[in-house]
Amino acid sequence: MSFSLELTEEHQELRDWLHGFAQKEIRPAAAEWDEREETPWPIISEAAKVGLYGFETLATFWADETGLSLPIANEELFWGDGGIGMAIFGTTLAVAGIFSAGTPDQLAEWVPQCYGDVDEPQVAAFCSSEPEAGSDVAAMRTRAVYDEATDEWVLNGQKAWATNGGIANVHVVQAVVDPELGPRGQAAFVVPPGTPGLSAPSKIRKHGLRASHTADVFLDDVRVPGRCLLGGKEKLDERLARAREGGKSSSQAMRTFELSRPTVGSQAIGIARAAYEHALEYATQRETFGRPIIDNQGIAFTLADMRTEIDAARMLVWRAAWMGRNEIPFTAGEGSMSKLKAGRVATWTTERAIQILGGSGYTREYPVERMHRDAKIYDIFEGTEQIQQLVVARAISGRHIP
Repeated sequence: MSFSLELTEEHQELRDWLHGFAQKEIRPAAAEWDEREETPWPIISEAAKVGLYGFETLATFWADETGLSLPIANEELFWGDGGIGMAIFGTTLAVAGIFSAGTPDQLAEWVPQCYGDVDEPQVAAFCSSEPEAGSDVAAMRTRAVYDEATDEWVLNGQKAWATNGGIANVHVVQAVVDPELGPRGQAAFVVPPGTPGLSAPSKIRKHGLRASHTADVFLDDVRVPGRCLLGGKEKLDERLARAREGGKSSSQAMRTFELSRPTVGSQAIGIARAAYEHALEYATQRETFGRPIIDNQGIAFTLADMRTEIDAARMLVWRAAWMGRNEIPFTAGEGSMSKLKAGRVATWTTERAIQILGGSGYTREYPVERMHRDAKIYDIFEGTEQIQQLVVARAISGRHIP
């Protein structure tokens, strides 16, 4: 059996197609939408027209048995711009939530509604974090109570930092159904379009990823049909019974995050690569003391380290993506490793890019300051840097490290 790290012809074509879209449609608009701090609907519409934004495209990516299509796609789009990239790909976290817990019928019903159609694109939101329950999943307070008389679930609570919260066509909400079981007593629900009681009064103004809409979502006696419980009630009752008897039962939210972490890591790599390439170009053109600044070892060695770190992070992401797609267990926390490394690399690389550009890098006339702002969130969301370390530490030690 041969071994090769060379991308297939299909992967190269995918990379080139998405790179072209990012270069033509995303990069020229990046600064404008960052300043406006609004969802770039015209670019989402263009992505839908060319077949990039839609559940058929995502299904094609996921069907790739190597697992590489999703990270390749995300890296190229986020190379274009982090905020616009998140506006396009933010819906996939909600779709991952439906995919990880839903039945085939639920996937067929809800995933297309997450995207809308070419004439009227939509977005979706995954609502898990809360004001007092970010990394501490067990502290979740949003409740879901079953009304047997009407076969409805009634949701009450508040969700924080929801990408597309309030503007989404479909919201996927994580809620507690049995408080005594902690995170094992949680379930995921689809809140259909236009459901009364769901609101997001205002969006959050952020440090970075400003073209991506983020908001707190409030649930006030939100009633959803029984079919909106992802996985169905029979499966939920079986899972809760196992948990009460002391059996293993993992959190649906954590399964969603595990599924998405390599993809999120690839986003960070795209931002890092963009900053590195800009710094490299600048260093070859900017002259001081009669020569390009790249001729100074302090600059050249930093650029060498930047490229090395980016390539190393990509390999961790690709390994985790391949393992996840082929259902190979993350025995050493490989998914968390990939996101941990990629987030650190993006934050460090973009900071070094500003340093290489000097005073120019600190101004909005150059894009590296925006890239630095966009990169920082990758040390925080989808599990903080410290949570990723904890996952890896527990996996390699076999111990429950608090």
